[in-house]
Amino acid sequence: MRLTFLGTGTSFGIPQIGCRCAVCTSGDPRDRRNRCGAVIETGAATLLIDTPTELRLSMLRSGLGSVDAVLYTHDHADHTHGIDDLRALSGRHHGQVPIYGPADALERMRRKFDYIFDPQVNPIPGSSRPDVSATALEPGVETLVAGTPVLPLRFSHGPSDVLGFRIGPLAYLTDVKEIPPAARAALRGLKVLVLNALFHRSHPTHLSVPEAVAAARALEVPRTYLTHLTHETSHASLLAELPPGVEPAYDGLVVEV
Repeated sequence: MRLTFLGTGTSFGIPQIGCRCAVCTSGDPRDRRNRCGAVIETGAATLLIDTPTELRLSMLRSGLGSVDAVLYTHDHADHTHGIDDLRALSGRHHGQVPIYGPADALERMRRKFDYIFDPQVNPIPGSSRPDVSATALEPGVETLVAGTPVLPLRFSHGPSDVLGFRIGPLAYLTDVKEIPPAARAALRGLKVLVLNALFHRSHPTHLSVPEAVAAARALEVPRTYLTHLTHETSHASLLAELPPGVEPAYDGLVVEV
């Protein structure tokens, strides 16, 4: 199994518009962070997690030209507004792309992107739209996605919920505020964990860096990668402070599981 980080930044992206801080002006390429997304290649399927704003650029950089399905964590803009780039991954040359996610998020996406989901909205002759089919996932119920068993798990994201995904020995969790006991039980025995870590201080909708480290330790995961990072932490400084087995991810990082 192979995990490729397409983007590892917060909703602003890094560098942020108009910011001249040390991280936003850093010469370290690991400090340039697009919005969060990833690809998991299982051997049987290529699964895209979310369609972040810079999806096209991130896919091109990573040399990825096709996907078998998309897993949506939730419908916030930084995780969905690259959906139009699915035009190049579906349609005449690739076929229909199945997308999966929380029922409420898919319903809001149907309204927000009606030109994609409404069968009565026809594209202008000569133009195209993403060719997708949507299926709601039930948290806690393992589902075959492109022939791959995927376990969706519900997490709190402040006032709303998001889905995290366990796929074999790997779990990808972003935009979560806490890991409840029921989810901890479902995450036992992981080899690799991806976990969001926003600031060093507490935040109402995201794990902080110390909270993410504590969660990784509680789950006893050998390798944890932190994502959804802000411009308050450079890659090098965060790497230097983290304990063994926990490190910041960066855009384009490939992890073999």
